[in-house]
Amino acid sequence: MTEFVLVAGVRLGSWAWDDVAPSLRAAGHGVHAVTLSGLAEKRGTPAGQETHVRDIVDEVERLDLREVVLVGHSCAGIPVGQAAERIGDRLARVVFVDANVPADGESFVSGRPDGRAMVEASISANGGFWAPRTAPEYEGQDLDAVQTARIVAGSTPHPGATLTEPAVPARPLGELPATYVKCLLDGAEPNPDVAKLLTGERRRLVEPDTGHWPMFSRPAEPAEIILEAAGS
Repeated sequence: MTEFVLVAGVRLGSWAWDDVAPSLRAAGHGVHAVTLSGLAEKRGTPAGQETHVRDIVDEVERLDLREVVLVGHSCAGIPVGQAAERIGDRLARVVFVDANVPADGESFVSGRPDGRAMVEASISANGGFWAPRTAPEYEGQDLDAVQTARIVAGSTPHPGATLTEPAVPARPLGELPATYVKCLLDGAEPNPDVAKLLTGERRRLVEPDTGHWPMFSRPAEPAEIILEAAGS
């Protein structure tokens, strides 16, 4: 049995996987959706980059999970990639869902040269948090009105320090067995750090024709990809 540890991205909590988890459980696997500190039901908890890495590692160690597939969506790919290195032989594979990946000394915002000023301005203006998106900002991402409303209603401000503090990976990310899910409506080409990750025999690229939030727009597709990553 594979143990799936699911981590959603910016502003989201464990609830973001509610439409994906049943398919994984139906296939006979364990499913553990993690809310990172400072978000959703953990809103108000202080958090930096290392906090989010520990959130993930602690979940694996607390439950003594083995044959772990870590799944990180969006900016959660940065702490997930670092956690994958720390759990050692418990790890079976990492699945990055349209995600950022950790690069030594780089942060989420440093990987956004086109939007860094916007993110940092929002963090500064909102008491150290990146403000939630409004409904119009989800247009063009294969989401209907109900799906968009659900994301907007469930989103919480994202702790800014987790976006500005640098990643400190223990070893080259390319050594990890990884699947990368590039959602084509969010851009056809992976960024340079992801492109480096995809070189090598232990990596796989999947390109669904949907937007950046596939767990809402087409939950059956990420569920199938995640199951394939576990050899199911």
